[in-house]
Amino acid sequence: MLVYVLLPKKAKNYWALLVSILFYAWGAPNFIYVVLATSLLDFYLVKAIYTTENQNRKKLYLSTSLVLNLGLLAYFKYANFFIENVNLALGELGMASLHWTSVALPIGISFFTFQTLTYAIEVYRKDHAPFEKPTQYLLYKLIFPHAIAGPIIRFKSVAAQVVDRTETPDDRLIGLFRFSIGLAKKVLIANVLAKQADLYMGGELSELSFDEAWVGILAYTFQIYFDFSGYSDMAIGLARMMGFRFPENFDSPYSSSSITEFWRRWHITLGAFMRDFLYIPLGGNRVSNKWRLYFNLWLVFLVSGLWHGASWNFVLWGAFHGLFLIFDRLFLLKFLEKIGKVPAAIFTFFVVAMAWVLFRIESWTNAKIFYSQL
Repeated sequence: MLVYVLLPKKAKNYWALLVSILFYAWGAPNFIYVVLATSLLDFYLVKAIYTTENQNRKKLYLSTSLVLNLGLLAYFKYANFFIENVNLALGELGMASLHWTSVALPIGISFFTFQTLTYAIEVYRKDHAPFEKPTQYLLYKLIFPHAIAGPIIRFKSVAAQVVDRTETPDDRLIGLFRFSIGLAKKVLIANVLAKQADLYMGGELSELSFDEAWVGILAYTFQIYFDFSGYSDMAIGLARMMGFRFPENFDSPYSSSSITEFWRRWHITLGAFMRDFLYIPLGGNRVSNKWRLYFNLWLVFLVSGLWHGASWNFVLWGAFHGLFLIFDRLFLLKFLEKIGKVPAAIFTFFVVAMAWVLFRIESWTNAKIFYSQL
């Protein structure tokens, strides 16, 4: 960061890009070549989307960009999961398993894939012109602070900042303070709570007492908040020190009075992305059949769950939240309004905590054992 501050303005982007590339190369040395090559291809595809007048070609270029980026995500994040499940099915049928070499998951691929999608789609929709230089696109895609846990950065919200920004001494101080808060959340709170959560949720679950099970789930409920929000704070703080304004990602989610409100406060940028790029294209609230609306809502949260990790427990976690969002629309919001804000917040916290069991414990069998101890 000291080097960045001392460099002249014209050199700052190049230094930030170099550090970002080295960050990804350190995590996955071979993958960085794939990222750089596909990023250059994607840059020119999106430029072609913007310059061509032919609508069919625009759609072709957009489709190619989406397939390219989603294909990389599918291969590196979900191929192992897919092959494992295929081999399980083949084993049940008495057939030979497929030979497969596991693929390493590159750091940050879920986040920068979403950023490539917003770049292509927002240019296609003419929300913003594309970057003029490949280095600008690479910096937007790879800038390192948010690689681990977000927030998800929308193209039109930071495009101007990538091209031209100025960080003031106030920005550096505010950013350092925000980074320090995030680091404290992660190291002093989340890591301490993680030891308790691992002790009671990672061992022999059938031997847990009632008290131990509740200590475990409460520890994990607060661990994941302080861990995730801590990383987001660090990302926002680092970015602020560099002159970027990243969006907020958490807003006291455990004080929510419903699951609907919880998802307005938890991982805000993911919720906004899923709403704008999946839920609304599926029809959003405009569908004529309310059951179609409920199915779309549930589907969005199945996808959200799978986005968090390539495992069935994440799908179950997403389905759980999707189900309660449907309950909110059917009857639950009216009930929660009647009982008052504090009881509603307690109920919502309980529902969220129960869902974290599915998020933390991979096996459904073990999750059922844990639930039985509560």
